[in-house]
Amino acid sequence: MRIGVPKEIKVHEYRVGLTPASVAELVAHGHELFVETKAGTGIDCPDSAYEKAGAKILPDAKSVFDATDMIVKVKEPQPQEIALLRPNQILFTYLHLAADKEQALGLMKSKAICIAYETVTARNGTLPLLKPMSEVAGRMSVQVGAHYLEKEQGGRGVLLGGVPGVAPAKVAILGGGVSGVNAAQMATGMRADVTIYDINNDRLAELDMFFSSQIKTAYASRAAIANAVKEAELVIGAVLVPGAAAPKLVTREMLKTMKRGSVLVDIAIDQGGCFETSHATTHADPVYEVDGIIHYCVANMPGAVARTSAFALNNATLPFALKIANLGVEKALESDEHLLNGLNVSDGKIRHQAVAEALDLEYESY
Repeated sequence: MRIGVPKEIKVHEYRVGLTPASVAELVAHGHELFVETKAGTGIDCPDSAYEKAGAKILPDAKSVFDATDMIVKVKEPQPQEIALLRPNQILFTYLHLAADKEQALGLMKSKAICIAYETVTARNGTLPLLKPMSEVAGRMSVQVGAHYLEKEQGGRGVLLGGVPGVAPAKVAILGGGVSGVNAAQMATGMRADVTIYDINNDRLAELDMFFSSQIKTAYASRAAIANAVKEAELVIGAVLVPGAAAPKLVTREMLKTMKRGSVLVDIAIDQGGCFETSHATTHADPVYEVDGIIHYCVANMPGAVARTSAFALNNATLPFALKIANLGVEKALESDEHLLNGLNVSDGKIRHQAVAEALDLEYESY
């Protein structure tokens, strides 16, 4: 199969769909690889590294799209990239369509076969291609939250871990999944006062055992969340409904009860965000203020640590990319129900039920 890797063009996105090591693996299986020039410079992988791995370097994105059967990316295609897709061409990347109807309509019009990393499943019900970036975003959420709590950043002027004689900051983490657990690990490491909120009692019990006395757990009722927001200096939104829009857990009214200069970090922003006042930002302009509360809602958080993120992502995506390339997309989807769950759009139709419901579009099974 002919496989293409274009340079990412979203603002401050430095990751790349395939690293040179991944390219070498695909080439070893007999596939042709085409990489846009400078696609890997953001992770310190020059064109020469891709050429050494067996790829051909092409001058622009159009050349890559025109030459290949499958496009492997990181972020959702931008309008100019959607325009380059052709019928039955395979697109393998993050899509997050539930919060982006315009992109969904563009992909439907292209009649490309669009497989989303974030809805591919595993036997145990987890999301293996979302997991590495959830781990990165969870850990980053505490890092950026601590930064924006600093006074010169407009924050409350609080040190997350406190010092002897001064209490640590309170951190409320909404959601006990992969992002939430990784956020908790970082926050406890910085000696913050951490509470995880979730609606799954079994999950809360697991977290209580895992963290022992390092954190507190609480059932995520409306009243509990309202109280958490009131008490915390840092609130991290880490909820996920696979393929669907994130629920709005924190309302505008709740912000009025918060301490001025507190920080909200919305990891769920790719799926529309879990705070009513959230809207997507970029690394170029990452924060904004509502009612005295700082909001960090960067839609590609892991892009800030592009090298770590790209290698972690490739570890997870390469086996699936190999399966698609080796078997062809039809046989790959037919033979693997978990990969099939990643199919969001094909033949101009929405193929994922949660996406269709979120966008109020017709769903048609593959």
